[in-house]
Amino acid sequence: MHFDFEVLLFIAVAFSGLVALINLLILKKKRAVGKNEPLVVEYSRSFFPVLLIVFVFRSFLFEPFRIPSGSMIPTLLVGDFILVNKFAYGVRLPVVQSKVIGWEGDTPQRGDVAVFRYPEDPSQDYIKRVIGLPGDEIRYKDDVVYINDKLMPQKVLGDFSTLQGVAKELMTKTGEKEHDILIYQRNPASGSWKVPEGNYFVLGDNRNNSRDSRYWGYVPQENLVGKAQWIWMSAGGDNSWFEWERIGTRIE
Repeated sequence: MHFDFEVLLFIAVAFSGLVALINLLILKKKRAVGKNEPLVVEYSRSFFPVLLIVFVFRSFLFEPFRIPSGSMIPTLLVGDFILVNKFAYGVRLPVVQSKVIGWEGDTPQRGDVAVFRYPEDPSQDYIKRVIGLPGDEIRYKDDVVYINDKLMPQKVLGDFSTLQGVAKELMTKTGEKEHDILIYQRNPASGSWKVPEGNYFVLGDNRNNSRDSRYWGYVPQENLVGKAQWIWMSAGGDNSWFEWERIGTRIE
């Protein structure tokens, strides 16, 4: 169970809605004419519609997240604020996150940038790129990804400066999606994996500065939160407080 702001919002919606309903059905009829409502009733009636709209929007449509680390550079920078599509992978019940409605194509595609609950600590949300689907064989060697023995092509674009130093920025293709990655001249993690049914293998685009499936394993389907789709604000970059050119960018 994912205890966070969503839980607090759910409690606020339930409490204000219950107070407003009790007032409508019972208290209002017993209240003397001209007598003011108790403050708790007044506030509950006022805030319930707003809280309900926010709760439905965040739980079933789009939820905002802030990028706290550089594991997805160059696709996502520290300080990016993104919108995550909550219905991309099916409709889930708020708080408990159980999937209740699904349809054809409601599973992650290779190359999606997905938000999920970290398997080792579900209270934390992680964001990575989906590389391996259920049944895939993944091999990572010499900074190159192989999916079912097929090499994922890479093309050097140039240097990319970060706080960790200068990396090589490369364009690669995962499935049908082209995207950029960073590679440092370091000893990368190597290995091979067979993705179990109902699980996904994920990597950070900042390949040598990402704790991902190479280290802690797979993402169960029930841990999926949604698909990252847009950058709606970007703050805290190296050049200025607001990275205006990133606002409104679609996440590929």
